[in-house]
Amino acid sequence: MSLKDQITEDMKTAMRAKDSERLGTIRLLLAALKQKEVDERVELDDTMVIAIVDKLIKQRKDSIEAFTKAERQDLADKEAAELLVLQTYLPARLSTEEVAAAVKTIVDELGAKGPGDMGKVMGAVKTRLAGKADMGAVSAAVKAALAA
Repeated sequence: MSLKDQITEDMKTAMRAKDSERLGTIRLLLAALKQKEVDERVELDDTMVIAIVDKLIKQRKDSIEAFTKAERQDLADKEAAELLVLQTYLPARLSTEEVAAAVKTIVDELGAKGPGDMGKVMGAVKTRLAGKADMGAVSAAVKAALAA
């Protein structure tokens, strides 16, 4: 079963359970998936679905930070609840050590030296670690590897 099918099944389960908060978040996710399919006229595979989920998670994290700064805890809590639902659709994330090891391997393969090669390394890293690691942590690992 594809990830998109799993999300659709989860929506049906949430409807039957009358879990309105979970249902709302899943509908939001399905709308984002449908929008991508319509805009680009493609059938989404699991990798593309994970990329969209990642994007929505980043939006939620940014919103939580903004709402917390504005002292709107009620809205921050709502975003945090959506974040938890969205995170269930991501595969297991790599640990910091695993990310650093993968980045070091890629840097060695490319023969990258210094901060000037950051773009080249990030391009290769994104294709290999997409959906498997937080890109903020990956970026920090690349900077550290190129500085060494």
